[in-house]
Amino acid sequence: MSLTTVSQNRCFNGVQGVYSHRSEQLGCTMRFSVFVPAAAEREPRPVLFWLSGLTCTEDNFTVKAGAQRYADEHGLVVVAPDTSPRNGPGGDDVPDDDAYDFGQGAGFYLNATQAPWSAHFHMYDYITGELPAVIFGNFPARADAQGIFGHSMGGHGALTIALRNPGTFRSVSAFAPIVAPTQCPWGEKAFTGYLGPDRELWAPYDATALIEGGARFDGTILIDQGRDDDFLETQLKPELFAEACGVAGQPVEIHMRDGYDHSYYFIASFIGEHFAHHAAALGD
Repeated sequence: MSLTTVSQNRCFNGVQGVYSHRSEQLGCTMRFSVFVPAAAEREPRPVLFWLSGLTCTEDNFTVKAGAQRYADEHGLVVVAPDTSPRNGPGGDDVPDDDAYDFGQGAGFYLNATQAPWSAHFHMYDYITGELPAVIFGNFPARADAQGIFGHSMGGHGALTIALRNPGTFRSVSAFAPIVAPTQCPWGEKAFTGYLGPDRELWAPYDATALIEGGARFDGTILIDQGRDDDFLETQLKPELFAEACGVAGQPVEIHMRDGYDHSYYFIASFIGEHFAHHAAALGD
């Protein structure tokens, strides 16, 4: 598959790049960033997929999280895709919505079934199929050592994708994830628009519902949540996920961080601990 190099910069001994490709799954041109650590010059390395939140592109995590230092220390390749299909230079007719929490920039890492979204919004298949194929075909990353993490909407994506693909991912973590989207305004709006009114079709994209339905992850799920997050009570509700994991016996470690909010300042403060969590599970 043909890739276009948008940029490449030396960073903490490795290389931070941004690339674009034509996605057949999404029917548009997609961009993603990849950090390749110095250790990958000798041999393929474990890989982490980062999923960003509402309104973000591949750029937010790459520029703001301070991840490259830790990625190079642990020898991990890090991939950060965009959050949805978008209109681009190819003249694609990707639908959009005026609201920040729906349409472009708000793909919710699901496969839409409702028009007009169903023509392009297949982010679940893109993240679990097409994007990894691009990565393993073009970068020194190990398919047998994959982890996934994300923030907010991307934390929702990381948890649901890991729970639905336990044989693929060996580690998972999240910052301020939407853990029960079927029980919060963000999720109810997005799922109704993308999937229709039948709530049974929403459950595969709800981490709490997946745990309640018998899904398990072979390892500890790590979550960081700021107590001063404006979205904590209305949209995020980590207590619902904690309760479901407790009943099911799913190991989960939830850190409630005093004074921290929903921003990338919060993510940058604890990103090193998440890299250590993934590195311990992925090994060399």
